[in-house]
Amino acid sequence: MIRRFVILSALVISTILSVSAQQPSSSFSAYKFVRFIQYLSGNYVDTINVNKLVDNALIEILEQLDPHSIYISKEDVQAMNEPLEGNFEGIGVEFNIMNDTLMVVNPISGGPSERVGILAGDRIVAIDGKSITNIGLKIPDVHKYLRGAKGTKVTVQIARRGVENPLEFTITRDKIPIYSIDATYMAQPGVGYIKVNRFAATTDQEFAEAMEKLSKQKMKDVIIDLRNNGGGLLNTAYEMANHFFEAGKLIVYTEGRNSPRTNFFSDTKGPLFKGRVIVLIDEGSASASEILAGALQDWDRGIIVGRRSFGKGLVQNQLPLPDGSMIRLTVARYFTPTGRAIQRPYNNGNIEKYYSDLNDRFTKGELFNLDSIHMPDSLKYKTLVKGKTVYGGGGIMPDVFVPLDTSFYSDYYGKLVRSGIINQFTVSWVDSNRKQLLSDYPKFDKFKKNFQVTDAMLEEIVKMAEKQKIVRDDAGLNHSSNELKKQIKGLIAQSLFTTSHYFEITNEGNDALLKALEILNNWDKYKHLVKE
Repeated sequence: MIRRFVILSALVISTILSVSAQQPSSSFSAYKFVRFIQYLSGNYVDTINVNKLVDNALIEILEQLDPHSIYISKEDVQAMNEPLEGNFEGIGVEFNIMNDTLMVVNPISGGPSERVGILAGDRIVAIDGKSITNIGLKIPDVHKYLRGAKGTKVTVQIARRGVENPLEFTITRDKIPIYSIDATYMAQPGVGYIKVNRFAATTDQEFAEAMEKLSKQKMKDVIIDLRNNGGGLLNTAYEMANHFFEAGKLIVYTEGRNSPRTNFFSDTKGPLFKGRVIVLIDEGSASASEILAGALQDWDRGIIVGRRSFGKGLVQNQLPLPDGSMIRLTVARYFTPTGRAIQRPYNNGNIEKYYSDLNDRFTKGELFNLDSIHMPDSLKYKTLVKGKTVYGGGGIMPDVFVPLDTSFYSDYYGKLVRSGIINQFTVSWVDSNRKQLLSDYPKFDKFKKNFQVTDAMLEEIVKMAEKQKIVRDDAGLNHSSNELKKQIKGLIAQSLFTTSHYFEITNEGNDALLKALEILNNWDKYKHLVKE
């Protein structure tokens, strides 16, 4: 405890010396904090844990600033970086521990949690029947509970905003995808499709390889799917933008109170793609996704299709502390080429309200009706070539709106997905039929064209569900049968071939992708949205 106090004192004193010439009030406050800790350590009536008090103070201070500035303990530093660079087996979620509650930031695309229907914003309150709330949960505890060998199962209880009772999910652990590109294929002759799930250190190289692969298949235009892409590294978004701009174009700039403006200009070190570009976004597209989409929109280089993006326009630096912990501190905002700040309001650190925004969009109808979105004139900007109106202050507004499709959903479908039964059935069924399947469908194209999920297969799922006390619901089954069959076929394709083939199956009939293809196939109707 004494050693920790000495380290803290040295840190604060050095901070005092570094800021005293310019900010006397800040240096006085820092000195005041050190003296306060001295009084506690030397005079308080009972034994106290100074380490814990200091950690709690740092957490509380950062929570007052913005939703993305956080304290990371020494034990948690390595784990926090794994989503962008690691490889492990588990349930596949990116998470934060907030107010002693385990919150899902994002289910990792293609991972086991996404397959059963875990959503961003869900709160895991129990694991295998054991409550994990109000127990002082730490990141190593989460790893112990949720990681495990591929094929093992874990049951989690979820508290979901807007749902009265907790939901229970059974998740089969798997190898968590480490690649940034989920899918690469030709959506139709001449049109390539690339789904990017995050912006990590290897993403630009993966993207370049995907573009090259599609070019060899005579791609003329490309659809980039950034839906549910929560972002990642700013530099990676900038690098990817270089594929579409001649040298010297401003892609993004950052600026903060103590961070001078830094401009990122295109340099076209690699091949320049000159075809038409469509970008798919939704309310789960954030940060680096918004940088790429914003640059393409501001320069009238691509058409943005979907729904308003998340609205995360803050830049964080990871700043180490002497004991091996660190703070991830917001140091600047990023701005699109027109000067738009994409960050939505966060009400001085009101994190709960900040993260409830997506639920508010749902309840207010924004995800279903473009007319429900109202942006003030003060947030209007003009694009740099066509002078088209775009908006800042709350995410990227699409050029072409596509409402959320819930037409296939039923309560019965939700129960099947949350229970993990669909995935369990598929794994078991493929294991039992793999040899025959590979004999009948040695190539994916034949599988895609000829394989059909039968009603008998759905009946097997119903029987599995009944064994888990999920009551048969014929109306719900009929209502959701087409979606169930599509998901099952996609999972079988993934098991037999690759994750890319899963998306090639499940994207069939997807409204946003169909709209993107409609735009390209009826170009005269939409070409006013971009430069020629």
